[in-house]
Amino acid sequence: MSCLGGIMVMVAATPVLAQSPPPAARGRLVTPQYPVRPAALKPAQAELLQRTLAQADRHGFAPGEFAPRGAGDAELIEATVRYAQAVKIGRLPLDAFPSDWGLRPLPFDARTGLTRAIADDRLEAWLASLPPDYPGYETLQIGLADYRAIQAKGGWAVLPGGPDLKLGATGPAVETLRIRLALEDSETPAVAARTPPPAVPPSADGSVKPGDPLFDDALEEAVKRAQKRMGLEPTGVVNSATRAALNIPVERRLDQIVANMERWRWLPAHLPTERVQVNVAAGILTLFQADQPTLSMRAVTGRPGWETPLLSSSIESIVLNPPWNVPSGIAARELLPKGRTYLANAGFRILPGGRLQQRPGPGSALGLIKFDFQNPYSVYLHDTPSKGGFSRYTRLASHGCVRLEKPLALARAIMEGDPVWTPEAIDATIAGGETTRAPVARPVAVFLLYWTAYVTPDGQVNFRQDPYGWDTLLMQRIAARGGA
Repeated sequence: MSCLGGIMVMVAATPVLAQSPPPAARGRLVTPQYPVRPAALKPAQAELLQRTLAQADRHGFAPGEFAPRGAGDAELIEATVRYAQAVKIGRLPLDAFPSDWGLRPLPFDARTGLTRAIADDRLEAWLASLPPDYPGYETLQIGLADYRAIQAKGGWAVLPGGPDLKLGATGPAVETLRIRLALEDSETPAVAARTPPPAVPPSADGSVKPGDPLFDDALEEAVKRAQKRMGLEPTGVVNSATRAALNIPVERRLDQIVANMERWRWLPAHLPTERVQVNVAAGILTLFQADQPTLSMRAVTGRPGWETPLLSSSIESIVLNPPWNVPSGIAARELLPKGRTYLANAGFRILPGGRLQQRPGPGSALGLIKFDFQNPYSVYLHDTPSKGGFSRYTRLASHGCVRLEKPLALARAIMEGDPVWTPEAIDATIAGGETTRAPVARPVAVFLLYWTAYVTPDGQVNFRQDPYGWDTLLMQRIAARGGA
């Protein structure tokens, strides 16, 4: 959805394959000509392809998903083409992408690439170049193997309902909790703490029996770690939300990992070294400079029904003291019914043509800073006067744009080194109150992404809710097109 109005549907262009040029004159550099189909495979090449296809499950595919449909070289090559296409750009055709998924893979001609690799005898290097060359993808591969191992052992037991479990609790439910946490967290104590030995009298009502499993400090810390991994407030108390998250089946967690591996394939082969990344699902913005994270902050993203889209673009200007041109839908549903007195007190005015606009200032819905980048959804990054939303662990509250916890820090970092837009100049312009557009001398790439499964530096797979249902939708659409 949009902060400025309706959505435009992105239509992917159909790639046009150029014809091979005629052979050049003698003595000049000649581009090698390749047959439409590869010649017969050498035994070593056939063995390499068979081994690669047999290990396709490492990339989130089902075992045997790309098994050849026959015993000959032609069948092996066809299976490899299907595999290469899937591992390079994913299994979803562009016509199956919803309009909000504006981040889409570039065209890839797997057949031509395979033909050339076989002819040039560089098949191994070509196969190795297919998967995304990103640590985020590679660490998910490790997580995939770990969670498949948990699945193979039967998954985890469901935590029974009941009162909250917290420090000092005792009984079988505490031991069930400890076992459950230990499956994902090697730091969880291997042996449960116990209530005092028989020499100490039991409680008067008999509810605490000597030797019962005890919810001690170590288990409380394990609960906090689990809550952080799942995007929940780390209270150390197993309430209904924590219990529900821990009871999500391992099969669902595997689906999340596979869905996120698929999204990695939609990214370009190399990300710009200077970029802003927003994880829409987690509500986190990270600035990368020289390909290293230098600034991170919380963000508020679109609530369900007003989804923040997936996209890539470039921040080309920063607007200081921006007015808010209210989308007609938001104006009609949320603002105009409040009456003229409210609108006047909140700084709104009606422009010619009936458009509602809020004047710039600290109370504006856009705050004092807006980061502009071209996109068909009319979304952007911006400041907000509503700072309380950043303290929540679930930050899905906007109309599609991304509200920033520290917009001034991001503006200064993007403008770093600019002789005109120094920190002092930015501060003075904001203080002056006049709407000013500051061009970014070196535009910074921006990516709005949807990561619901990712691995942190400690090696732990983190999961977030699937607030828009996009993990489920992606897996359903892959399955509908024959993917396992």
